[in-house]
Amino acid sequence: MTVPRGVAFWLMGGLLGLLMIAAAAPSPLYGVYQADWHFSAATLTAVFAVYVVALLAAFLVAGRLSDHLGRRPVIIAALVTEVVAMACFGIASAVPMLYVARIVQGLATGAAIGAVSAALLDLQPAGSPQLASLVNSAAPTSGLAIGALATSFLVQYGPAPLRLVYWLLVGGFIVSIVFVVVMSEPGQRRPGALASLRPQASVPAAARRAFIAGTPALIAGWALGGLYLALGPSIASVLLSSANVVPGGLVIFLLCGVGAVTSVVCRATQPRPAMLAGSLLLAVGVGGTVLAIAAASTAGFFAGTAFAGIGFGLAFLGTFRALSALAPPSGRAGLIATIYIVSYLAFSLPVIAAGIAVTHFGLRSTAVVYGCAVAVLALGAAASTAATRPGGPRAQAGTAVPLAGRSRGDDHARRESPA
Repeated sequence: MTVPRGVAFWLMGGLLGLLMIAAAAPSPLYGVYQADWHFSAATLTAVFAVYVVALLAAFLVAGRLSDHLGRRPVIIAALVTEVVAMACFGIASAVPMLYVARIVQGLATGAAIGAVSAALLDLQPAGSPQLASLVNSAAPTSGLAIGALATSFLVQYGPAPLRLVYWLLVGGFIVSIVFVVVMSEPGQRRPGALASLRPQASVPAAARRAFIAGTPALIAGWALGGLYLALGPSIASVLLSSANVVPGGLVIFLLCGVGAVTSVVCRATQPRPAMLAGSLLLAVGVGGTVLAIAAASTAGFFAGTAFAGIGFGLAFLGTFRALSALAPPSGRAGLIATIYIVSYLAFSLPVIAAGIAVTHFGLRSTAVVYGCAVAVLALGAAASTAATRPGGPRAQAGTAVPLAGRSRGDDHARRESPA
C-alpha cells in the first residue's frame, strides 16, 4: 500500500496541525494542575517555557537533518518521541513529570517541524505553487487554536480531565506513524548529516537594518502569544470568577485562530503595509484588553483579544516576508533561524518574568503591565515601519519569497511558521 502524493500532502498538513494541537493541549490544564498540585504562577510559566526552549534547540539543531536522512525517518522518530511525551502527561501526578513531558514534547516538535514542512514542499501539487506556503503558515496557528479550545471542552465536560486529551493524542500520533510508514519517501537522501546538526543563525548585512526595525513587532506579537498560552486561561477565570476552563481555551482560540485566518485572508498583502497595519491593530487590541482587565470587563477582554489576533497574524506575516526577501539564498536559512530565535525567546522569557511578578503583585496587575509593555512595543514597531523607506522591488516581492526558494538544499529556509 502506497499513499498517493496528493493524499500524502494533506496528511503532512494535518500532521503539522496535530503537532500544534498537542502543543496547546496543556494550556487550559495549567490552572487545573496549579489548583490540584498547589504550585506558584512562576512554576506554571516555567513549565510552559521549558517546552519553548527545547523546541527551539531541536529546531536549530535538527531542522535540516531530513535533507540528509530523508523525511520519513526523521518524522517517524519525532512522532515516537511525541507519543512518549503524551504518555508522560497522561501519567503525570506532580510537577517534575510536567517538566519532563514538556521538554520531551519540545524536542519532538522542534525535530518534526523541519521535516514535515519540507515534506509539504516536496509533495506540493504542481498546479498550486503557493499551497505549501499557505499550509505551513496556517496549520500551526490553527492547530494551537483548535487544541486549546478542544482541550478545554474535554477537560470541562469529559471524563478523566487530566488524562483523556493526552491518551487521545497518543492514539492520533500512533495513527500518524502508520501513515508515514506506508508513505513513499518525498525527499532525497544525501551525505552531510552530521554537519547539518550545526546551528545556523545570522543576519546578512543587507537585512540588518530591516531586522532591527522589525524586531519590536516580533517581540510584541510573540510575547503576547506566550502570555495567552501560559496565563490566558487564568486571566479569563479571574475575570469570570469561574472555574470553568472553556473560556480559557476560547481566549487562546481567538488569538491564534483569528491570527491564522488573517494570515490566509491577507496572504497577498505587501510586507510593509502588513507590518504597519498589523502593529497598529496589535497595539489597539492589546490596549483594549488592558482596559478590559482593569475594568473587569469580560466582553472587552474577548473583543480586544480578537483585534490583537488580527494584528499578530498580519504583523508576523509582513515582518517575516519583508526580512526573508532581503536575504540572499545562501543566507536565508541563517536569517530565518535568527528570526525564530528572537520570536521564541520573546515567547518564553517574558512569560517567566510575568510568572514571578504574579506571585508578588497578583495576576491582574501583572497582566495590565505586561499588556502595556506589548502595546508600547507594537506602537514602536509601527513607528519604525512608517519611518523606514520602502525596500524596493526585491523587498516588495516578499509575498513569494520565504517558501519560493527552489534549492533542494535550502528546505530549512523555506518555512513560515514552526509554532
